[in-house]
Amino acid sequence: MTALKTRAAAAGTADADRFYSWTQERGARLRTGDDSGLDRENLAAEIESTGGSQFASLVSASRAVLLHMLKIDHQPSEWARSWSISIATHRVHIGDALKECPGLKSRLVEAIGKAYRLARLEAAQETGLALGGFPQTCPYTYQDIMDRTFAIDPEP
Repeated sequence: MTALKTRAAAAGTADADRFYSWTQERGARLRTGDDSGLDRENLAAEIESTGGSQFASLVSASRAVLLHMLKIDHQPSEWARSWSISIATHRVHIGDALKECPGLKSRLVEAIGKAYRLARLEAAQETGLALGGFPQTCPYTYQDIMDRTFAIDPEP
């Protein structure tokens, strides 16, 4: 069996490890009722920050799906396999985000709205089409975003 080769840790890894350890220690202390030495303000800020990061991930994945849907709908002759693969990949990210943080479901409309504003601008840039040619509000439902079929492999 070959040993795995490791490379030098990327910058910031030590900080990420320390933060992860900090979260695990604080979580264990809270579960046992030991709140001695807990910095409540810092703990609250970190919890809120984590929620914000999860929401940002949902917006980002939704933006990628919407961008490619807009490109497919407005320039079907330019369709690229990578667009369909990106949609499939980012749908997985959306699903994972909602499983990991079910509370995000209550913010889906907001996330899609934020994502669409960005996707619309990017679609205009990437296609060279006029921004006004794209609807101002998202024309897709959550079901469209998650379930509409896009072929990855061309028909033989």
